[in-house]
Amino acid sequence: MSQQHEPDQPRQAGIQVIARAAQIMRALGQAPQGLSLAAIAQEVDLPRSTVQRIINALADEMLVEHAGPGGGVRLGPALGQLINQTQTDIISLTRSYMQSLSDEVQESVCLCSLSGDKIYIIDRIVAEQDLRVVFPIGIHMPAYATSAGKVLLSEMPEASVRSLLPDPLPSLTALTLSLPRLLEQLKQIHIDKVSIDMDECTDGIGSCAAVLDTYLGLFSLAVVAPTARIQPRGEIIREALLACKQDIERAIGHTLRQA
Repeated sequence: MSQQHEPDQPRQAGIQVIARAAQIMRALGQAPQGLSLAAIAQEVDLPRSTVQRIINALADEMLVEHAGPGGGVRLGPALGQLINQTQTDIISLTRSYMQSLSDEVQESVCLCSLSGDKIYIIDRIVAEQDLRVVFPIGIHMPAYATSAGKVLLSEMPEASVRSLLPDPLPSLTALTLSLPRLLEQLKQIHIDKVSIDMDECTDGIGSCAAVLDTYLGLFSLAVVAPTARIQPRGEIIREALLACKQDIERAIGHTLRQA
């Protein structure tokens, strides 16, 4: 008896649809304010009719939603629920690395994600220092004035950053960057994958952060300390941070990055 095989064509077509849906969701992930169908089609280089069919299917599963009367589309609540469910995983997967980094540099360390135009602190290790920086888990801080936020903003297209942030940027301290200066700085941060801030968010507090590109998404890992301690040790902290980033990404790195 001859063995029956499923035809390859339908299977390949199904794989292609999944790949295209993933392309569209990645494009929307870079534009929290939403994109029009025409903009999505241009971004992923697909016909608008194809984009419309895929968007309709994703909307049925609440993976995307309409972003208001203008006809734009953004990532939907179902994706947010999935991301929230993975936060426990990212904490368990990174905590030992965070502890090792904190022990090495003797400073507080935090793990953050981007939430709108602010950073959200997912987890922290507080250093055992007489003078130390203590920040509550869950706190939202302006992304534009923190190293943890700037390193995540640097992974977004400039147009998306402009849409996300107010102009002018509210000054939190005398050293808070203007929007033009921030946009220029983000270009170099994108290359370096590491960012610093010295008194830009809070007087007397500095930080150094690296972006973590994991299969659970993009996060930032930051060392936070009084400026008087972190400034003279900047290169040591930067090297330790980048080594920790490398270790984490070796363990849980995003291996499916598009070329």
